[in-house]
Amino acid sequence: MDEAGKRLAAGETGKVVIQGTNVFSGYEANPKANAEAFTDGWFRTGDQGVIDEGGYLTITGRLKEIINRGGEKVAPREVDDTLLGHEAVAQAVTFAVPHPTLGEEVAAAIVLRDGATATDAEIRGYASERLAAFKVPRRIVFVDEIPKGPTGKLRRIGLAETLGLT
Repeated sequence: MDEAGKRLAAGETGKVVIQGTNVFSGYEANPKANAEAFTDGWFRTGDQGVIDEGGYLTITGRLKEIINRGGEKVAPREVDDTLLGHEAVAQAVTFAVPHPTLGEEVAAAIVLRDGATATDAEIRGYASERLAAFKVPRRIVFVDEIPKGPTGKLRRIGLAETLGLT
């Protein structure tokens, strides 16, 4: 669905919603949570995705992780996948950093492969050849290890603060 709750055509990216007999029908005695979680009987999963012409869904990210750079929406996973294509990059996590006029700016934490070298300019140049200009990370932070949350997943939300970029 789009922001207004309209179902999208194949190939369009939007909010992933589900419904069916196997999906719960709502929170007991919590109308506020129900209003936030449901649209016309569809449960909002919190994911962003796209359905292809064959009807297959591809999850493109979590909605709460989307970076809003001056009104331009950036899916961090798309940037991650691009950065991971660079031969020197072993791990990459894209995240938002505060910006005084845009609200949020795109940044990335990078772990280089053993023995590899790369500069901020090289990584940004590589990304700029493959991404729209507004999606290219303005800040690249090289780290030995990307912080993980309690479940072992790479942390995206709060990473700017963890790395001292706020």
